[in-house]
Amino acid sequence: MAGLDFEKPITELEKKIHELRGFGSDKKIDLSSELKRLEDKLEHLKKDTYANLTAWQRVQIARHPQRPYTLDYINMLMADFMELHGDRAFADDKAMVCGLARLDGQKIIVMGHQKGRDTKENLKRNFGCAHPEGYRKALRVMQLAEEFNLPIVIFIDTPGAYPGIGAEERGQSQAIALNLREMPCIAVPIITIVIGEGGSGGALGIGVSDKICVLENAYYSVISPEGCAAILWKDGAKAPEAAEVLKLTAQDLLKIGIIDEIVPEPLGGAHRDPQKTAQSLKEAISRNLRLLGGLTKEELLKLRYKKYRGMGVVG
Repeated sequence: MAGLDFEKPITELEKKIHELRGFGSDKKIDLSSELKRLEDKLEHLKKDTYANLTAWQRVQIARHPQRPYTLDYINMLMADFMELHGDRAFADDKAMVCGLARLDGQKIIVMGHQKGRDTKENLKRNFGCAHPEGYRKALRVMQLAEEFNLPIVIFIDTPGAYPGIGAEERGQSQAIALNLREMPCIAVPIITIVIGEGGSGGALGIGVSDKICVLENAYYSVISPEGCAAILWKDGAKAPEAAEVLKLTAQDLLKIGIIDEIVPEPLGGAHRDPQKTAQSLKEAISRNLRLLGGLTKEELLKLRYKKYRGMGVVG
């Protein structure tokens, strides 16, 4: 598994253990004591490394190319997924996935940003950067959820909305603004989970909800660290410093009351054990659906309004 720069000591030790195990097997030599010593050393190294991650290191984990994406979690968690396409105005945006599904037998609407695994798929998915038609499709499907009284589960994973000329010509800012206006009034439970990157209006365009959960190594921010560094210091290389001051980690966001819950990841990140991460997500989603399902529509909308009016209040 590909490692990040700060993980090099870990990947090198893992490689050494793998080679030693293979050597012992080939030569029929008992190297169990040496392997045990190295495995204990690896375990301590992992715990020390991942217990003291910087904000920039968490951003790197959030962007790991092997990290599970929206469709991965849908396939692991849900049954009978039926994708819905198109905004009924321009086109179907492949960077935004929406559809019907069942979670433990309960009918739900699920949606989220979708990135690609290789160059071809990334071009198809536009690197997870949705166009205005993606946000219009999402709103159309949310309104469908309200019509049929279905709860909505949303996975956020985008560096930001697509800023290209075509997207601007077709009303990118207006599409996001419309979602921000309409989502507070959708009278069904809405749960959002930031599973990787949660960048700018591209994330917030499907992020207004009753419960905001963030995976342990995901981030949620008004701007990317590189964008912030370019504005403040005119130097993208200052991204690590920007990540610290942006307070974009799940841990910082929970402290200041922006999010409701941190969903734990396996040691080293979601890509180390996708199934275990999916199980943690399922527990969080199911628990919050039960909690929100006991509210009337009036109570739901009142609490959602109160939640967002309270954000940013100091003192």
